[in-house]
Amino acid sequence: MPLSKADSNTLQPAISTTDEQPVAARRRPILQQIRQMFMVAVLAAASYLVVSHFLLQTVKVVGMSMSPTLRDSQMYLLNRWIYMVRHPNRAEVIVLRDPLDNGFSVKRVVALPGDTVVVTGGKVLINGRQLNEPYLRGRPTFATSNLKEQIFTCGKDQYFVLGDNRGNSIDGRMYGPIPKQNIMGMLMY
Repeated sequence: MPLSKADSNTLQPAISTTDEQPVAARRRPILQQIRQMFMVAVLAAASYLVVSHFLLQTVKVVGMSMSPTLRDSQMYLLNRWIYMVRHPNRAEVIVLRDPLDNGFSVKRVVALPGDTVVVTGGKVLINGRQLNEPYLRGRPTFATSNLKEQIFTCGKDQYFVLGDNRGNSIDGRMYGPIPKQNIMGMLMY
């Protein structure tokens, strides 16, 4: 149907050009995008801090005290939340705050609260029974220095730890049982 002259005067273009928009209106989307990018960056940083402080963290093993189980200079994951919901178990590999130098160490839990540990004759006895340690591959464990025997008793919330490379490890034989609060988490290897 043809349009009359009166009808054609009432038609307006449906789309306006950006040149006709005020400058302030064009800046709003840019400011909104900058604000959104800032919020994403803040949320990403907060997520990283929460995850690395409370959940998972990468750790680099330095030294040979846990060989052959763990290799020097290798990266592993540290499960930081596991001991918030349960206690450490025997034979778990943990990261702890070393009581001698306040640094971090990687060791294996061999005794739990209330256990008595005797290191004698190349063996580790827990409550009078020899500890089964297949991860040592038959290597003996001796007391430190010139001692023939060492005896330790773990108190409440204390754990006794040893390195897997018993001939080259500063561990519980030097500093005794450690409190649970010194345990940072369980190493996942």
